[in-house]
Order: sequence, then C-alpha cells, then structure tokens
Amino acid sequence: MADGGQESLAAFRDEIADWIDRNAPADVRGRDFDESDICWGGRNFVFKSEGQKLWMDRCSARGLTAPRWDTAYGGAGFTRAQEKVWLEELARLRVKKPLESFGLWMLGPALLAFGTEEQKRHYLPQITRGEIRWCQGYSEPGAGSDLASVQTFGADKGDHWLVNGQKIWTSYADKADWIFALVRTDREAAKHKGISFLLVDMTTPGISTRPIRLISGKSPFCETFFDDVVIPKDQIVGEVNRGWDVAKHLLTHEREMIGGGGSGAIGARSIGSVLADGDITDPHTVARAQKLEIDSLAFGLTMERYRDLAKQGGVGHASAMLKYYGTELNKDRYELLMTAGGSDALAWDGKYGALAPEWLRTKANSIEGGTSEVMLDILSKRVLELPGE
Repeated sequence: MADGGQESLAAFRDEIADWIDRNAPADVRGRDFDESDICWGGRNFVFKSEGQKLWMDRCSARGLTAPRWDTAYGGAGFTRAQEKVWLEELARLRVKKPLESFGLWMLGPALLAFGTEEQKRHYLPQITRGEIRWCQGYSEPGAGSDLASVQTFGADKGDHWLVNGQKIWTSYADKADWIFALVRTDREAAKHKGISFLLVDMTTPGISTRPIRLISGKSPFCETFFDDVVIPKDQIVGEVNRGWDVAKHLLTHEREMIGGGGSGAIGARSIGSVLADGDITDPHTVARAQKLEIDSLAFGLTMERYRDLAKQGGVGHASAMLKYYGTELNKDRYELLMTAGGSDALAWDGKYGALAPEWLRTKANSIEGGTSEVMLDILSKRVLELPGE
C-alpha cells in the first residue's frame, strides 16, 4: 500500500489496527511482557504457547516481521511512515511484536546493503519466517573495543576457508543456528583491510560454544570456538578482505538496536506501573520518574528523527550517540525501578518477577556493542571533530 499522504495513512492505520485486532491471539496481547515472552525463532526455539507461534506465522505470511523489506525478501514493502503506524498500533493495542532477531536487526540490513541477489533471496525470507536464529561473531579475547584486531583466521584452501580461532561475548551462540563472523583472511594486510565477513552454520564440525554466566544468573553470552572449521567460499558477504565495510554498516544498526532500550521500545518495564504498585509518594523519587519519562519520550522522538534521516543515507557515526544515550537511559530506568520497588524488588522471583536480574543485566548495556567510553570517543572525534591529545 502506497503512502499517499495523511488521509491514506489514516486509512492504513484503521486497516492495520483492524488486522491486528482480528489476528492477534489472546496470549500475545493485553499485558506486560518480559524476556520469556520474546519470540526468537530458529530451528530449536520452543514457543511459549500455540498463540505465540500462530501470531508469528500470521505476521510473517504478511511480511510484518520485517515490514519495510521488499516483498521479494519476505517483507511487506511498507514505507517508513507505515512501519511507524504498525509499531504504534501494536503498542496501543498492547500486542507483542511477532519476532525479534539479530537477523532482523543486524544481518538483514547488512545483506540488503552488501549481499548478492542470490544471498538476499536465500537468507532474508528465512529470517522473516523465523526459521534461522543468528548470532554475532565479532569480539575476541584480544579484540573488543579494538574490533579490527580480530585474529580468528581463515586460511584460503581453494574452494573453502579453514577457520581457527575464538570469539567471546557471542550472545545466544548456544541457541543460534548460524553465526555471522569477522574472520581475518589476510594477515599481511593492514588490520582493517584483511578481514572478511562470513556466514557459518553452527552445526558445522569444529564449532563449539561455552556459556558465560553473568551476575544476573543467566547466560546470554558465550565463548565460541572454531577448530578447523570448513566454510564454503560462497558464504561470504561483500568482497574478500573488505569485511570491515560490512562490519561498520552492521554496527550502526546494532548500536541503534541496543540504544533503543532507552526509549522503552525493547522490553522495558513501565515505570508508572511500578510506582503505582509501590505507592511511591516521595517527591524526589516522583520527580526522578517524571524526568525519566520526559527523557525517554525525547529520546524516542530523537530515534524517530534519525530513522527518517537514515532514508537519506544512514545515520553514520551518530549511531554512537544513540547507543550511548539509550543505554545510559535504560540503566537509569532500572535504577529507578529498583528504588521504587524497595526491598520487594530485591527478590529474585517475587512481586516484581525478574526485575532484579533485569536490573543487573542492564549493567552490560554500556559495554556490549561498544563501551560508553568508546562511543564518547567516536562522538568527540568523528562528530564534534575535537582535536586529539
């Protein structure tokens, strides 16, 4: 449906709201959701309910898991304005998004920008249907913030690469079906020039994972090991030794995704509901909550502005600003939630459910995807163009 102005957009809103109301099962609507309600998809994903799977299937059949992707790639072909309406109506009707995935957030945009037509038609529809769950093989024990120092190496064996090395902080690697990884394929080239961007099936012989337990008690992160892993030559995105171009493009989407938690867009709890439950009347706490709500609204509008700018060529280094402010804002939100919840909030599984583990988990927000310090450094050098030391 074309976006022909406010009148047609209003008609589209009515149409999509009616579709949601008719198709969203009861168990994906009308309540607060937590991490256990997220549908990640993939070969081994266990749906929480029949309704959760039905909702994903119905949405993917209409391309609504990736609304702005072309219909040829499993999307709905929406305009930016239509996608915004879709998300607004999901929120208004309190309906859970049908699918969350690194494939949608990160790999998909990279494939759209750098993939071959064959790769797009092969991988993208599988992502939109929730058939493949992806993880990201970027950081290594000796290459975190200095990501271009990766040493996992792919030796050229003619029709394949033979890959050896280790990745760390690989989110959900133990649950993923495939991994998109940065692999050094030329040790003689400058460090940014000798990297390739490879797609690897996690069932390939020689790949193993080991969870890393966090202070929250959960293990979203893993170590991932490559021991003589054979990767076919066609499982590369972009050009050989030009993977850093793909990596930079993907990082802008990752930072936007991580920063999105600051606007309350990704799994954030309602501050108002916790304040009400706790019967909070302390003026200082109420004032903090009001300020945080205003800051969250302002940040949400800023995200929308930069998404509109992305249509004109991307947000570039400004993604560092979104990532920095969004993650710091999300940490502030959970600090306030813990304050409002009082001693009840400290219970691991009490009145507020998993609030305490969620609060602890937010401590990683300002580390993953690039530390806050690195984001500030990027902003100072690349956006503000401040002089070096």
